[in-house]
Amino acid sequence: MSEGLDLAAAQVRALAAAAWAFRWTVELEAEVRFDRLASRLELMPGSASLAPLARRAARDERRHAGHCAQLAAVYGSAVAGEVAPPPEVAPAGLEPEEAACYELVAACCVAETGSVAVLTSLLTSAREPRLRAVLHELAVDEVDHARLGWAALALAHRRGSTGFLGLLLPAMLKGSVDDDFFLPADPARQDPRLLEFGVLPHSARRALFVETLDCVIFPGLEGAGVDTTAGRAWLAGEQLQVGAALTP
Repeated sequence: MSEGLDLAAAQVRALAAAAWAFRWTVELEAEVRFDRLASRLELMPGSASLAPLARRAARDERRHAGHCAQLAAVYGSAVAGEVAPPPEVAPAGLEPEEAACYELVAACCVAETGSVAVLTSLLTSAREPRLRAVLHELAVDEVDHARLGWAALALAHRRGSTGFLGLLLPAMLKGSVDDDFFLPADPARQDPRLLEFGVLPHSARRALFVETLDCVIFPGLEGAGVDTTAGRAWLAGEQLQVGAALTP
């Protein structure tokens, strides 16, 4: 029995190490995205005031990547080096202002707002001081990153140029989660001991994503003139997939 428990504990620790290593990659990619966005915003007279905020976000993400690398190493997964430049997020065919708006909404209003919810949830369970400090620092910074996106969306709304986002929401939301996000997870990824390492169990992360969409992101988008019908339909369809997969 003890050997089984030791094996399960080692598996949880390995999953946590992999999660923080993955976050390291995500943070480095986010640094590149924010720097790229800043360069584009600087060329848009009506949005140039947002460029310094994007530059600061890029610096934050580089610092976050360092924290993620350290925690991944502590838990057993060493990472180093750089990552390949991430691909463009916005669909082809959009005007430059629309493409920048799309990427800011995807990166900040969706991804960073969701990240704040995850980090806040994790803070209630984390006990180890170093982990708590990292989670708190990331949460504070990512509140600012989310605000950048909502500020950009409000600016676009005042110009009357947010309507195009409605039909693009399904693709945006799909791109914000893993391919298996709405599928049953391996039991090890449901282990509540993951919380001790700053990782939400799979079903808890999925439930929090749905709650954040319903209570924060969709209402915020609607307040900025974005029709969320297509996005809500996508979410409902994915939830049906979960139910079907869990039905014997």
